[in-house]
Amino acid sequence: MIAYHYPPMRGSSGIQRTLKFSQYLGNHGWQPTVLSAHPRAYANTGDDQLGDIPQGMQVHRAFAFDTARHLSLFGRYPGWLALPDRWVSWWFGAVPAGLKLIRRQPPDVIWSTYPIATAHLVGLALHRLTGIPWVADMRDPMTDDDYPANPFLRRLYRWIERQTALHCELLVCTTRGAAEVYRARFPGLPAAKFEVIENGYDEENFINAEAIPLPHRPDGRLRLVHSGVIYPSERDPTALFQALASLLASGAIAAANFHLTLRATGHDAYIAAMIDEHQIGSVVSLAPHIAYRDALAEMLGADGLLILQAANCNHQVPAKLYEYLRARRPVLALTDPAGDTAATLRTAGVDTIAPLDCPIGIAQAIIRFIGLISSGGAPLATPETVQQYSRQARTSRLSDLLDAAIAPSTHS
Repeated sequence: MIAYHYPPMRGSSGIQRTLKFSQYLGNHGWQPTVLSAHPRAYANTGDDQLGDIPQGMQVHRAFAFDTARHLSLFGRYPGWLALPDRWVSWWFGAVPAGLKLIRRQPPDVIWSTYPIATAHLVGLALHRLTGIPWVADMRDPMTDDDYPANPFLRRLYRWIERQTALHCELLVCTTRGAAEVYRARFPGLPAAKFEVIENGYDEENFINAEAIPLPHRPDGRLRLVHSGVIYPSERDPTALFQALASLLASGAIAAANFHLTLRATGHDAYIAAMIDEHQIGSVVSLAPHIAYRDALAEMLGADGLLILQAANCNHQVPAKLYEYLRARRPVLALTDPAGDTAATLRTAGVDTIAPLDCPIGIAQAIIRFIGLISSGGAPLATPETVQQYSRQARTSRLSDLLDAAIAPSTHS
């Protein structure tokens, strides 16, 4: 399993996908070996999830560094040293390390996972050098008509997508919309090559989080939480901040009755400047990274949970959404109603949705959301609906696909 996002890395919900697959595949007869990156490549590390790695499972951390942090001079670095991403150095450590692992104990299948493009280049190299079947966990489309914005980088990503689609046994996406994008992009390939395994939540993690006592909150403020990275483009909070400024100015919300916590945004300096610009610091605050279990406990104790997802990510669903649904707290989704995120919520019975780029619509949605919470009428997904999103169920599906990738041979 080739994965950049793996403990001790912290700060991305994308870690959970590989971690939980590696944790539960043993229940289905598969014995994973993880090939990840040296911790120096991570900007934020912690040991809070190292205990979730199955005892005795091999984890190899190959040479890697972050071009932006390790090779920059006065905040600048040559762009070609960060193609296709800032962790391209990992390729030079992971390919030799992978070949050594394969010679020592040949695997039945190679599995690599995005959102680090270098991971698929490692998977491609190891597959081409050994002939071992390769399953590419693409998750979301790497490119769109205008993404990445840099035309050269977009062409490079398109090349990686094409090489991956041509050479992998199966290409796995996290939404049906993403799989349809790839089927349309590569019409000459069998439609069955493009499969779907959605993200999910881990019940054991939530049981542990529920054991943490909820903090006493005597002030009576309604507390809304956004947990995780806020990308300046894909999750642009500009319209949200405009809506909050308008509601604050009109008296519809106040510091005494409303507060939004933005936890671990990954872009605190940028977001802080926007908060100051819109003069909403009395109702919005930034909060640092905390241990994953504590982040889940914060979700469980919130009055409401916030999702941000722009229309340029319509074929993606944030991994945290499934954790939000399991937390069984009201969810306010600022996203394109035509996208996969909104569709997933509607399927779960949640209709508190407004476009991310419409300040007036957001303001109206916030007022409605507050009213629904106050009256106890905010829609929640049923336990039966939530259960199908479990990581155990997703891992069972992955096991089936790995079986298919090596058929008619066997992994036993």
